[in-house]
Amino acid sequence: MSIGASIDTVRSQSERVQVWAEGLLAWKVWQRLLESEFVDRSVALAGKAFVSFFPVIIVVAAFMPSGVRASILATMSQRLGLTGPALTDTRHAFAATSDIKRATGVLGLVLTIFFATGFTTALQRVYLQAWRRAPASAVGKYLQGLTWTGAVLIYLAVVGKARSMIGTHGGLLLASVPVLLATSAMWWFTSWLMLSGQVRWRVLLPSGMVTGLILTGYVISASIWMPNTVQSNEHQFGFFGIALALVTWFSGAATCIMVGACSGAILAEDPGVIGRFVRGAKGTILADGAPPSLPEPARALRLADAFSSTEDADLTSTEPEPRP
Repeated sequence: MSIGASIDTVRSQSERVQVWAEGLLAWKVWQRLLESEFVDRSVALAGKAFVSFFPVIIVVAAFMPSGVRASILATMSQRLGLTGPALTDTRHAFAATSDIKRATGVLGLVLTIFFATGFTTALQRVYLQAWRRAPASAVGKYLQGLTWTGAVLIYLAVVGKARSMIGTHGGLLLASVPVLLATSAMWWFTSWLMLSGQVRWRVLLPSGMVTGLILTGYVISASIWMPNTVQSNEHQFGFFGIALALVTWFSGAATCIMVGACSGAILAEDPGVIGRFVRGAKGTILADGAPPSLPEPARALRLADAFSSTEDADLTSTEPEPRP
């Protein structure tokens, strides 16, 4: 066999493998992640979580009863994998309720909650891109931010209380079941809220379940690697090292959220058995009266698209990309 024939055979086999891979749901999720610029969005979401969402939780918790505040602290420290000095510092932040109240006041509390919309706006952008929905209007974003912040506080308090009640008698495995259900329910509601109710509840259920499963696995893994990361960073950079470790954790969590959002959209759009089951008897993805979804990208996606903004990537260009 000549060299040319061998090259043609390899090329033909590669094309068949590519066609097969492109039909897999995992490949479609990967393509949707590229379309959603998941690296760029994950970094932005993690940064917003650290500078706006995390402080909001501390401030708002200061105005709550001590039992609720303790449950929130227990959940936060467990999910962040905080131990040692990092856990002590976090406890001090939650314990200094009188100082926080004096420094904040009622007006400051209201402004702090509105400040949290910086995170929820970034979170909404993730879901809108994953589901190919048009950009949301500014009207109602503060109400969405307030609603989501309240839901998260309730979730943290409930999970913390459940762990303290079940963990004492039932062990870690039994305690993980209600936590997983609560996490999935929280992200099911989150997807509905961030998409402004334009996607049906049933269709969004897989998105909440996938996000809950991935985040639960991530939290379990963080309990292994996060303490060492915090300790190492603290030795190198002091208190600033703890902040770097938290940003690292939030970056991983943001990626999990993006995977869950994109997976839910792909499962809903699947033309096969899975998609028909997700959509149910009604057979539609969108709620009644919702505007149609945006079109798919007009060109082939590249790995570079995961790092660039939509404007730079020019995904909506109608002109075909030149091929070499």
